[in-house]
Amino acid sequence: MRVASIPAGAPFVDALAAGIWNMAREAAKDRDDPLALTRVTVLLPTRRAIRSLRDAFLRLGNGAPMLLPRLMPLGELDDDALLLEGEGAQEGGIDLPPAISGLRRQLLLARLVRQLGAQSLPETPDEAQSARLAEALARLLDEMQTERVDVAKLKDLAPEAFARHWQQTLKFLAILTEHWPKILEAEGALDPAARRNATLAAQAEFWRQHPPTGPVIAAGSTGSIPATADLLAVVASLPQGHVVLPGLDRAMPEACWRALLSDRRLASHPQFGLARLLDQLQVVRADVAEWPSDVATATPPARAALLARALDPMPDQQDDAPAAELPDPFEALAGVTRLEASGPQEEAGAIALMMRDAVEVEGQTAALITPDRDLARRVAAELRRWDIEVDDSAGQPLASTPAGALARLALAMLSDDLAPAALLAALKHPLASGGEKTVAFRDRARALEMAVLRGPRPTPGFAGLLSALRELAASRPKEKASAERLARWLEGLATAASPLCEALASREVPVETLLRAHAAWLEHLAADDERPGAARLWRGDDGEALAGFVAELAQAARDMPPMAGRAYPALFETLLAGRVVRPRYGAHPRLFIWGPLEARLQHADLTILGGLNEGAWPGDVGADPWMSRPMREAFGLPPPERRIGLAAHDFAQAFAAPRVALTRAQRVEGTPTVPARWLQRLDNLLLGLKAQDALQGGEQWLFWQQALDATDGPATPIPRPAPTPPVAARPRRLSVTQVETWMRDPYGIYARHILKLGALDPLDADPGAADRGNFIHDALDRFVKSWRADEASDAACERLLGFGREAFAPALDRPGVWAFWWPRFERIARWFVENESERRRMATPLAVEGRGELTLDGPAGKFKLIAKADRIDHLNDGRIAVIDYKTGGVPSKGDLERGLAPQLPLEAMMAARGGFEGVPGGEVAEIAFWRLSGGRPVAEVKQYDAPQFAADAYEGLLRLIAAFDDPATPYLARPRAEHAPRFSDYEHLARVKEWSASGEEGGES
Repeated sequence: MRVASIPAGAPFVDALAAGIWNMAREAAKDRDDPLALTRVTVLLPTRRAIRSLRDAFLRLGNGAPMLLPRLMPLGELDDDALLLEGEGAQEGGIDLPPAISGLRRQLLLARLVRQLGAQSLPETPDEAQSARLAEALARLLDEMQTERVDVAKLKDLAPEAFARHWQQTLKFLAILTEHWPKILEAEGALDPAARRNATLAAQAEFWRQHPPTGPVIAAGSTGSIPATADLLAVVASLPQGHVVLPGLDRAMPEACWRALLSDRRLASHPQFGLARLLDQLQVVRADVAEWPSDVATATPPARAALLARALDPMPDQQDDAPAAELPDPFEALAGVTRLEASGPQEEAGAIALMMRDAVEVEGQTAALITPDRDLARRVAAELRRWDIEVDDSAGQPLASTPAGALARLALAMLSDDLAPAALLAALKHPLASGGEKTVAFRDRARALEMAVLRGPRPTPGFAGLLSALRELAASRPKEKASAERLARWLEGLATAASPLCEALASREVPVETLLRAHAAWLEHLAADDERPGAARLWRGDDGEALAGFVAELAQAARDMPPMAGRAYPALFETLLAGRVVRPRYGAHPRLFIWGPLEARLQHADLTILGGLNEGAWPGDVGADPWMSRPMREAFGLPPPERRIGLAAHDFAQAFAAPRVALTRAQRVEGTPTVPARWLQRLDNLLLGLKAQDALQGGEQWLFWQQALDATDGPATPIPRPAPTPPVAARPRRLSVTQVETWMRDPYGIYARHILKLGALDPLDADPGAADRGNFIHDALDRFVKSWRADEASDAACERLLGFGREAFAPALDRPGVWAFWWPRFERIARWFVENESERRRMATPLAVEGRGELTLDGPAGKFKLIAKADRIDHLNDGRIAVIDYKTGGVPSKGDLERGLAPQLPLEAMMAARGGFEGVPGGEVAEIAFWRLSGGRPVAEVKQYDAPQFAADAYEGLLRLIAAFDDPATPYLARPRAEHAPRFSDYEHLARVKEWSASGEEGGES
């Protein structure tokens, strides 16, 4: 047997290429034979490794063209790559059914889940849930077939030995044991893992019977797949067969090595897989030679020895080893940088700086290796500040690309009945043009937003939007022409979307019909004034990937039963979620982002291991949703820690690179993180050796990252705005409600009355407090004016409800109003009728919604105060009462006494001076707040003596007028933070901080 290893510190593919080159030349009769390499067959783990080996041969030959060996990917062998050489080769290869496509398998399993899930699940899952369960089932099926465990053995697991929920799970897994094999047979296909096993077994058997005439080299595999390990065993037994292992630790103490072979609990060790592979190959570790190569190992052997000691599976047995036998930590860790950032953004910025610095040296390469996709995206984004596009081997999720996002948003827009947020997200997408210029289409979308989408949600669907536009045209003559143009534009969109809308509304519709209508709707949205939608939508990497997904889904969904149209959007999102797009060109040739799998056998001058936190690298093994640990062991599946062992081997290989940076974030999303176990064990070892400083040096990168966006010199704080407009520009007319704002937040008066700035209503808003108050006030106003003393209470209540229906009519078709506020108004109506009957015995209304004004003298001239009082009553004793209906909060007595709630006191002062129409001046006895919430309690009445409050409010208003008639008085934002208003439309303009209810300072607004 011929088994060799390439040490972790050597560039694997370069060393492999050099050894193959020398082997082929020595075996050839003519050392310069150009066909020498073609007689060699090389098996590598992945296609990416094959590409890397091709590049290594190119470097070895100094760029000269050459005929390469036959290169085959172990994990992706196909019929065309098999049984084509040597005596006894069969013409046409082997006869195996094709592998079923992943999407077809997921849909077929999802159908089984829907059909059979009701028997073992609490409730029947919908289409999207079924698809997610089917994906999990497919992963379990692949794992079982990869480990070559007979699925039928699931029946032999004794359910009575496990908890009840595991028994239910085993019943559910009957899908795989009883039903799935029949479906596969009907499909005439095999599961991908089963077909791979059969392919590898066929290749192994063929080579046993007909050994190839040339050298066969299997390199870079750890034999984690049993079928692969069997093929490696056959390769090692061939006359010219060689198995080349990556990073075998030949210096590990024998006791530790034996422990790896006997104890499954050590599956998380980086050498666990190699130990089991050598045991299967029946090769003693001492017989494994170093692969002959001219390529030097750039990393000092001490580093591998130090890491091996840190990850020792039996540290207790070596605690007495003298420190002199350990490598010098400072020598071993030369070229290794440790960086601990405060958060992911700082970590990504520092990594991007390292990579940017690396490419300053001509020909130098740098690679980030991380399983953390969020960190990879952050680093790629940071590199774009220097116009660098980096090759991310994991790709970008198709759902987040422009084409994929449009497919999701355009579908969500219709499935959500044109809800404002979903509608605008689709119409404002960069690809959305609707057959006209993109700018013009975007302008129409913005006009629609301002016309009917700001504020409460219109009635659902296109009909609701068109109705809202018609109402706008009728109520605002100046906007009629614009509303009519928007209506015509919207009708065109409705016509284009109608096939998909009808399909989504159907109770049963074929998936093919949904896909066809979906694609047509997307093409309509993507078309512009110059190109059809197909030419814009299906182009580029993401467009082609989306087209491939739609075509594959259409093929996979053939002969599937019809589904409810409403379930299609969630199913589409679920099936799209796992797809990625990998750009084919445009990336920097010397910078890379690799996942741990893609990084295997790769080499870079600077290797950055990022995201080294528990739960990220290594990932959290979590709990198996299908089997407990005892069940997995009884069934013959490997322990979950096996995946950690593979991750540990990847870490050990990358750690041996010449220059390495180890990075992690101390907090992620505000939560403290735990360093990866490998870092912890390294730290513990260095602490014992009193060499903690040997693994440092990342502070400078963090400093530069922070300085990258820093300004020159100390930051100059910008003061809050304190505008002092001329007196002539200052308002000379305010309402009593705005006087409170004038006191609490003068900047709000400045922004609204001087700058003339108005706040936009939010999208999809529940009717605001002002709208609800207006509806209720209008109904109560009409009822009080039409009071009938002889009317029965039930009839009066019904009449008030009638007024309410008319007042609420513009908003009753909005879900939030009908479901929440109308029931509250019904309770308010009953209370109000009862209260009004009692009120009429002691008072008579003088004014309802009474308008009033009062002119006051100020230093700069006349100042007009205006008001609209909800209700002014004439009491039986001849005095006056001023009442305010409140549908929200009521001012506290303390605010009234401090003059911070002047609205009702000022109205009382105006009433006493005859400032309201139809209300003769006189003594005001009381002010009262009627809080009409409709909740629990339905209503509250709070009464206060008016004279003193009115006098204080009058004096305070005069002082306020005098103060702001002084041109030096600024309009400050929240001059007294403890009395700041709870809400303000202008606080972001004033650059103030929010204050919580407890008075503590909050974050920047």
